[in-house]
Parts: sequence; structure tokens; C-alpha cells
Amino acid sequence: MNIFLLGGTKDATDIIELIKDNFNDSYILTTTTTRYGGELSLSSGSDEVISKPLVKDEILNILSDRDFDFLIDATHPFASHISQTAIEISKIVNIEYIRFERPPFDLKSVDTNFLYHVDSFVEAGRFIIEDLNKDNQNVLHFAGANTMSDVLKYVNKDFFYPRVLNVASSIAKCEELNINPDHVLFMKGVSTKEENMFLINKFNAKVIITKESGETGGLFEKISAANEFGIDIVLVDRPRIDDLDEEYIVNSLNELLLKLKC
Repeated sequence: MNIFLLGGTKDATDIIELIKDNFNDSYILTTTTTRYGGELSLSSGSDEVISKPLVKDEILNILSDRDFDFLIDATHPFASHISQTAIEISKIVNIEYIRFERPPFDLKSVDTNFLYHVDSFVEAGRFIIEDLNKDNQNVLHFAGANTMSDVLKYVNKDFFYPRVLNVASSIAKCEELNINPDHVLFMKGVSTKEENMFLINKFNAKVIITKESGETGGLFEKISAANEFGIDIVLVDRPRIDDLDEEYIVNSLNELLLKLKC
């Protein structure tokens, strides 16, 4: 079984391990946008890794030159443009597309009195300033480096504290936006509730920005930490992916395993 895996997430490394544990003859080529993601994929058992962003034509060339059985899309729920492209490619090369969609977080399990939903990161920045009236109050950005510029269209960078991966691309993005290096918080993997609480207290944060990345993305730990201090959380909801039919989607490793065995 030959698998082309769009990865770079915790879900993707779990999928690699699942396939290797259940299919002795499997071959996995994983693509990630960062070297760090590639290293995690290799350590999880991927046979080959491409650690750079790929455009549509590059993916088409790879799939046309090799005989793959499945295209598994385990990219982040907010990488909707990648998923849309992958669906289009799967139809062109006639390969079965599977979207591993981490389930949405069940907000009924937490106190949501201080939680606000928005549709984009631009809207998150605007909402913090215009609706919450948090001018000149510290904001913790727990939503990755690629979303910072949209928030900073409204939020003053002097009060902006982003938590990002300690990788070259994230550091370069912070430098490009002239974010104070002392404000940049580095992370590896999902942070605990206690780690989030430590940052809220240390920087006297009044707002957290995050995205609906599911339980895998540490949403419970972020909301729980914010609730301990009674501070606001601005939650960016997942984007809609066009052409993503239910038949393509699996929500668990067990579902994926059954689909691969069919």
C-alpha cells in the first residue's frame, strides 16, 4: 500500500504510526511545510518526507509519476486552501481522497461565558479593540505565526504576545512584523493548562486569541486556563471547505483503518 500523506500535524504522525503498525508492506510519502514537521514524520515512521510547501503542479507531478493508492489529507483544519487543492488533484489523477478531520471540540464541557466566536483573524483583531474595548491591554495569540498579520491590523503590537513554534519560518514572520523579540513565546506541541496559566499570569494578559482546532489542538487547556483568570477568549471558527463531501471524511483512527482495509 502506497500512501501520499499531507501532514504537519499531530494527527498525521498518529496516522503514520497507525499505518506502519497495520500494513507491513506500506510506503508513506509525507509532505509538511516545515522541517520540524518533517522530522516528526520521519521519527514516526514515514518512509520519505518533503519538508517544504508544495504548489498544485508539484503535487500533481509527484502523484502522476508514482503509483499511490490513497491521498490522505491530515492538514490542519484551518489549512482549507490546501484541502481544497487536494480534492481537486485527487479528481484529476483519479486517486482516492481521505480527509482526516479532527472532531470539533465539545464546548459543553467548559464554561463559555467569556468566549466569543468570530469568522476570521481580521475579525478577531477588530472584535478585541472595538467590541471588547481592550486597547492597550495584553493579548496572548495562541494561533500560530501565519495568522498574526491579520490580528495586527487592529491590535497594537506593543501589547501582542504570540506563541509560535521555534522554527526559522515562524521567527522570520515575527521579525517581518517587527514584533518585540521579548514578546515572542516559543512552544513545542500542545501546552498544558498550567503552562497557559503561567503565561496569562506572567504577562497580565486580558485576552487570548485561538482557533477551533479541536481537543488535539489544546483548546480545552486554553479555555480552562483563561477561565481560571476570568479573561476573554476570542475563538476563530473553522473555515468551510468547498467540495468536501461527508463520504471523504473520517474522524478517528479506527474509521481511517476501516477505510484503508476496504
